[in-house]
Amino acid sequence: MRTFVLQRDSDVTGISGTGIVAEGIEFTDGRVAMRWIVGEHQSTVVWDSIDAVHAIHGHDYATQIVWVDTGI
Repeated sequence: MRTFVLQRDSDVTGISGTGIVAEGIEFTDGRVAMRWIVGEHQSTVVWDSIDAVHAIHGHDYATQIVWVDTGI
């Protein structure tokens, strides 16, 4: 497993703001759990892959996936 944060440099949607907006973990099977830590409606979401997270939340690279722990 390895951990990451979503670092948003530009808030394209006007909802989450900028800076670190979510924390996550990528499991050894490639699935991802991510927790939104900002905004009125914080939530936890499970994705099939880190690529899916980037496809939905990357906003043309306005949001970066920053690896915090490279894992086991």
